[in-house]
Amino acid sequence: MQPGVIYTTFHFPESGANVITTDSSDWATNCPEYKVTAVQVMPVAQPSSWQREYTAFNTTQLDLLEQARKKPAEVVGS
Repeated sequence: MQPGVIYTTFHFPESGANVITTDSSDWATNCPEYKVTAVQVMPVAQPSSWQREYTAFNTTQLDLLEQARKKPAEVVGS
């Protein structure tokens, strides 16, 4: 990596990488410009509000999934 360049993956929602992308797109194809975004990097002492909200949302989704797995299958046509 060259100085002044950062890298992150967007494959994991908890990284929040897609939160910092812009609405800009290619003029010819209208493809989103995901690979070029200006950022300011600084140390933090706690999760951001977005990270806290995502964690709560993700926990709720996982709880609902677990509840659905424990629920007995319903018989169709009874």
